[in-house]
Amino acid sequence: MKQNTTCPYCGVGCGVTAELSDQRIIAVSGDSQHPANFGRLCIKGSTLHETTQTEQRLLLPRVDGQNVHWSDAIEAVASRIRQSLDAHGPGSIAMYLSGQLLTEDYYVANKLMKGFLGSSHVDTNSRLCMASTVAGHKRAFGSDSVPGCYEDIELADLIILVGSNAAWNHPILFQRIQAAKTQRPQVKVVVIDPRATATCELADLHLALKPGSDVALFNALLVHLAHSDALDQSYIDQHTEGFERAIEAARQDIPDIQTAARLTDIPLADLTIFFDWFTNTPRTLTLFSQGVNQSSSGTDKVNSLMNCHLATGRIGKPGSSPFSLTGQPNAMGGREVGGLANQLAAHMEFSPEAINRVQNFWNAPNMAQQPGHKAWTSFKRLTVGKLKYYGSWPPTLWSAYPTQR
Repeated sequence: MKQNTTCPYCGVGCGVTAELSDQRIIAVSGDSQHPANFGRLCIKGSTLHETTQTEQRLLLPRVDGQNVHWSDAIEAVASRIRQSLDAHGPGSIAMYLSGQLLTEDYYVANKLMKGFLGSSHVDTNSRLCMASTVAGHKRAFGSDSVPGCYEDIELADLIILVGSNAAWNHPILFQRIQAAKTQRPQVKVVVIDPRATATCELADLHLALKPGSDVALFNALLVHLAHSDALDQSYIDQHTEGFERAIEAARQDIPDIQTAARLTDIPLADLTIFFDWFTNTPRTLTLFSQGVNQSSSGTDKVNSLMNCHLATGRIGKPGSSPFSLTGQPNAMGGREVGGLANQLAAHMEFSPEAINRVQNFWNAPNMAQQPGHKAWTSFKRLTVGKLKYYGSWPPTLWSAYPTQR
């Protein structure tokens, strides 16, 4: 028997056809009809069946090191949550969720925590993976929304990869970029990364910028677009706010391309080529990943590249958008249903109106009233007893870090 499913590894979400025999997955292949991968699978996806064998896997729930029935496990979890709730209140309970859950699972977990236990200390994988992009989306668009889609890869004339070694980390999407360039050799690929990675093998231009200088690079590009009369003034007037402040701030930081070359350590000739390509290529797709996100200034990096797309009206158009390549297959699904400590379902904030709306919809008896602690804070609070731990493992992992008591 064969069953279609989805690969649970990276953010591409490839379609997989699993072959089953005697209730075991004996082989997998790519789903040729799936719009993400069209039958392709990377090494992780093609060996999925090897991870589902029963040897050395937990087949029954365990409580205190002992195998128990499911009913006993559920009772143990419920009783210990109730114990903590009664003794220490909702603030003693937190939950951290994987980026590989189904959207429905996220929804139920978030509803349990925020609507019934009264604790908003619930975070998902997005906090330690995509939080910079989440904040960048909200700054740029007013909501955590992705304006691009995979089909843009085949439609773009200029593909820019920023802080992304897609050849290794998103190999199926990288193969789509390779195929698009093979079919249309005029497509240009630019890789912006301090490292010379495998992705650079496809690049027409590799900008090995100084680590941390992404904002300077894209602010310089924004200034160049303005000087080159390449702005979409109609789009700016109708759909954006604060453009004059943004361009003035960029001019103060990076007045000319020579300054940009000095601050980024990129040869002036290469910088000139990149700026010219961006200026003269309406169908520009900018793909960015953890090299941008995992940074102390990650949100500013996200917004600096998005500003260049907003200034030229290259948002949500065929082959033209900024596009975040995430690390997990359903990080966005978790955010859609409120799986972050500082938001409610459907991307709503903790405003009185939103709290009331969600509480009424859920018929929630103990609705959380304010944002909770984010993942890292929750981990640290565990070490000092602010969050309660019931089990045999001593939570000493983060004890060396200073903690807000």
